Amino acid sequence: MSMNLRSHAEPGLAKSGQRDAMNRMYRLQRHVYDASRRYYLLGRDQLIADLDVPPGGTVLEAGCGTGRNLIRAAERYPHARFYGFDISDEMLKCARTAIVKHGLADRVRVAQGDALDFNAAKAFGIASFDRIYFSYALSMIPGWEAALRHAGTMLAKRGALHVADFGQFEALPGPMRRLMFAWLKQFQVSPRKALHAEFNALAEELGGRSAFTAGHRGYDWHLSLHAGR
Repeated sequence: MSMNLRSHAEPGLAKSGQRDAMNRMYRLQRHVYDASRRYYLLGRDQLIADLDVPPGGTVLEAGCGTGRNLIRAAERYPHARFYGFDISDEMLKCARTAIVKHGLADRVRVAQGDALDFNAAKAFGIASFDRIYFSYALSMIPGWEAALRHAGTMLAKRGALHVADFGQFEALPGPMRRLMFAWLKQFQVSPRKALHAEFNALAEELGGRSAFTAGHRGYDWHLSLHAGR
């Protein structure tokens, strides 16, 4: 999102405002979201492959949207359980329909929630997860730093956190970089310049190790963290 609703309102009102904003955005977009995003949300399937979920493991997606990634991951790791949450009720309508359509309702569950304070224990009866990931979500979350750290609190011992998102287009010519940022702004997307630094800081807090790669000349960033606690 391009503005932080939380900075101008009480927490409850801010959360409601963010939820309403996302529902307005996706009320119609949700019907064409997956078909359109496949061309520019690069590296999502690589993120799923990198999860390397252990048998019987639990996986949480923060900002699961239409459920596209959850379904792909559940099909790739048939012996794991998958959970997701999103602030948009409209997107979750698509997710629930798709999960049932793919016959995965017994292994994939979703719930409505805010990335800054999602209560997994209340929603799913599970307090921690072996794998947690954000796929092109942090660039749309106000207070994304807090969302990242909250995810860290839900990570199981020796668990892993993964992020795929827009980078800073650092290897592109200046005019092209400016064009990309302007284009993304139309979708209320703000690539996080400090993402790499914040991720490294979280890894240090968790006593773990982090890794970073940039793809397509900095178009997409991929980060992973393996907790040491």
